[in-house]
Amino acid sequence: MSNHRIFDYMGSYDYEQLVFFQHKQTGLKAITCIHSTVLGPALGGTRFWNYNNEDEAIEDALRLARGMTYKNSMAGLLLGGGKSVIWGDSEALRKDPVKTEAFWRAFGRFIEGLGGRYITAADVGIVQQDLVYVKRETNCVVGLPGHSGSPSPYTALGVFKAIKACCYHVYGSDCLKDKLVAVQGAGTVAYVLCKHLHEAGAKIVISDIDQAKADKAVEDFGAVKIDPAKIYSAQCDIYAPCALGATVNDDTIPQLKCKIICGAANNVLKNAPADAKALKEKGIIYAPDYAANAGGVINVYYELAECGYNEEDSLRDIALIYERVLTILRRADETGEFTYQIADKMAEERIAAMRNVFGIRNIK
Repeated sequence: MSNHRIFDYMGSYDYEQLVFFQHKQTGLKAITCIHSTVLGPALGGTRFWNYNNEDEAIEDALRLARGMTYKNSMAGLLLGGGKSVIWGDSEALRKDPVKTEAFWRAFGRFIEGLGGRYITAADVGIVQQDLVYVKRETNCVVGLPGHSGSPSPYTALGVFKAIKACCYHVYGSDCLKDKLVAVQGAGTVAYVLCKHLHEAGAKIVISDIDQAKADKAVEDFGAVKIDPAKIYSAQCDIYAPCALGATVNDDTIPQLKCKIICGAANNVLKNAPADAKALKEKGIIYAPDYAANAGGVINVYYELAECGYNEEDSLRDIALIYERVLTILRRADETGEFTYQIADKMAEERIAAMRNVFGIRNIK
């Protein structure tokens, strides 16, 4: 992506900042994108991924940061949206403990240099010990052990609430007993989601490129493992994408045999206008990802509270995801608009309203 194209793209979607970090001694190559700080400091996790090239990493940072603005707004948080991506192999890095500490502390210093405009947390490829090292250099990090902890279980809980809301909308009941859910991915979030589904009486089909992770879900929850390429064509009631984004696209939509798409992955639709239209024509409802998967960010938000982290407050707000998703689905039916359009409008309206409020100056 050329510099000219980056500025054009940032201008089109009102991005504030795109920052590149590198630390030759540790091999750190990172990008932090701040989309908006209208509602508060930009919060979004750090993703550690072995991108194919720089353009792919830049695009991921940009798309994920904007998604966090909408997610945080939709969840009613006093936070803007941002994201960091690190280009590299996280597993290879962890084989060298000394280098690992230096790597993450260098990253922490760079985050501290943003002056509080951006707060990071864990995402794909990150473990909590990584954040412990970051914390040694900056307070702009959440999701730490002894505080709110890993956001993954709370993300899974929020998605579970969203799936129940979708079932109520489609079937007239949110009971999941004997509903067949095809879960794509068997990582930490997906595993906890499977636990909730299993306890609710749902049947689970699961796939993951890591066979060991899929096998654990089979052993613990009686899931049926299938080849990752066949997850899209699995006969099911609900398709729950819990891996990387853009899995709903021109190639996969014709294969889908579900009634509902609701999962933990970000940016599920590869081309939102075209994909949403194709899904609607097939009679498949889509719960916008950032409305469904906000449980994790809601939980880490309470780590920033002046009175300290309170799980009860977090769980109360995560429960609101159910009604929020129902509202999106109902408005889409009433207006004929796509669900992603309704969600975007709800998020944008709050940002615009608060921008006006913040324009009021108190004179002392």
